[in-house]
Amino acid sequence: MKKYDYLIVGAGLYGAVFAYEASKKGKKCLVIDRRNHIGGNIYCENINDINVHKYGAHIFHTSDKEIWEYVNQFVEFNNYVNSPIANYKGEIYNLPFNMNTFSKLWGVVTPKEAQEKIEEQKAEYNITEPKNLEEQAISLIGKDIYLKLIKEYTEKQWGKDCKDLPSFIIKRLPVRFTYDNNYFNDRYQGIPVGGYNVIIEKMLANADVELGVDYLKNKDKYNELAEKVLYTGMMDEFYDYKFGNLEWRSLKFENEIYEDIDNYQGNAVVNYTSHDQKYTRIIEHKHFEFNKCKGTVITKEYPQDWKKGDEAYYPVNDEKNNNLFAKYQELAGQEKNVIFGGRLGNYKYYDMDKVIKSALEKCKEVLEKA
Repeated sequence: MKKYDYLIVGAGLYGAVFAYEASKKGKKCLVIDRRNHIGGNIYCENINDINVHKYGAHIFHTSDKEIWEYVNQFVEFNNYVNSPIANYKGEIYNLPFNMNTFSKLWGVVTPKEAQEKIEEQKAEYNITEPKNLEEQAISLIGKDIYLKLIKEYTEKQWGKDCKDLPSFIIKRLPVRFTYDNNYFNDRYQGIPVGGYNVIIEKMLANADVELGVDYLKNKDKYNELAEKVLYTGMMDEFYDYKFGNLEWRSLKFENEIYEDIDNYQGNAVVNYTSHDQKYTRIIEHKHFEFNKCKGTVITKEYPQDWKKGDEAYYPVNDEKNNNLFAKYQELAGQEKNVIFGGRLGNYKYYDMDKVIKSALEKCKEVLEKA
């Protein structure tokens, strides 16, 4: 009999939820991760008493009451509301696009005036079948908002001209004809008091954890330790890129620590929507938790092309990559003792609540059989 019931590769949110649920059912779990910390991309690094979101801003939001109650069993959440702003060449606009945005842009006051202005701009171009992202955006919102708040930001995100990007990237643009800067429509949102590490530490309390370990370089050794493997890494890498590699977008983060500035930008998230800056946004972490400490930490976020060895953040879910992923899924379906899951394992962008829901569904499927 093997030492563990489950080897969980990846100490991120998906793996941690699975470990927690398996442990509750008396299963022994070993959780391993390449990184030297638990938590995956929601890990917070404490710098000068500020919880810094090491891998970009993470705001928990959901309309699923069960998921909200699930995370609240581990930690209390504060009442942070995500209200990012956009900086275009020194002009400040509220996001998502709402009456504050339209009023600043056009001097309109009523929803009727704003709607008329947008319809007037859409009619000017009369695009019925958008051929690319630029045409899609203009057909939805008109040229003014597209040029100031979408075009250059999106080009930085994807590293391509909007005319060369497919229209499906923007299926819809949230437009609100109210003076409401709350970015999300979800019923529940907030940041865990004390940061996300608190949640992951509690989830993994009854599991064994090894960090700084590369599973794929030590597969035989670790497979010997457990009856089954839950793998939350990249599926193409698991199969040694047998059919070629799936494409991702990556990010680079640069922290700046200020001891003589207590409030750098007055908001947690500021998007920079022109090419004047190479970064897409600046995060000021203390605002997530209403931290009144001295000094501040900001992070500049730079989108990058992904290459093997880089951190993978956003899957390029176009037809070519989705077809390639389907080939890997066929292989995965033949595995008897390996379960694939999570953002990397499913080649899918997930919000945190969807990661938890997906993990809980997998737990139900797998652990109830066991």
